Amino acid sequence: MRTFLRLEFLYRQLCYQAERNSAWASRDAIDGLLDIVAILSRGDVRGDVLKELERQLFMLERLQKTNEVDITRLQGVTQKLQKLRGSLSAIGPKYLQELKDNEFLNAIRHRSSIPGGTCAFDIPEYTHWLRQNFDRRTHDVAVWVEAVRPLCDAVMGLLWIVRNTKQSGKRIASGGVYQHSMNRETINGLIRIALPTGVELYPEISGSQHRFSVRFMRWDSGEEKPAQTGDDVEFELTIC
Repeated sequence: MRTFLRLEFLYRQLCYQAERNSAWASRDAIDGLLDIVAILSRGDVRGDVLKELERQLFMLERLQKTNEVDITRLQGVTQKLQKLRGSLSAIGPKYLQELKDNEFLNAIRHRSSIPGGTCAFDIPEYTHWLRQNFDRRTHDVAVWVEAVRPLCDAVMGLLWIVRNTKQSGKRIASGGVYQHSMNRETINGLIRIALPTGVELYPEISGSQHRFSVRFMRWDSGEEKPAQTGDDVEFELTIC
């Protein structure tokens, strides 16, 4: 789940920056793409996503036997997941090879580990590319992103399913702390916390498979270390 969330974050960043007509935005898009490739190069992420798609499809199939379910909507979600599974299966296990063999991207990746290592005198080819017109840069990024798009789209679809399968409930954190014991008979992958608009607090979550705790912290200017609030905090909790 942590890997999925990181991929979602990077993919959203990449898509946002790729649409902005700025050389700095193109830099951010390339950085996002290279970070995605780095994550996908560790372990069999594609296999993990396929397994999760199969699990979700199995659960949706079981829901079809429930009378209270909106069959039309359920079938729509099922078809979407089946399409994502088909696209991900079609790219094969060597889907990253083209990006790994790209000398232009490799040069950027090797210099990115050095602070300021991708400036003009380090990689003049990169600077030349950044000076190309927006359409050219957009086209190139789109071609490179296409290699990872099926997997990233599948991750986005899975996270949408996870986030929308459970109802949220109101909770109170007494003195800024909330503790919760998990039901060991259910599979939970994600905890979501929502605070009312305008509340100057943020949550810190720690725990394990069986229990977790939430501490609500107050942040002022950054000059002092954040401290836990001593007030009772009302929030919404969703365990997905």
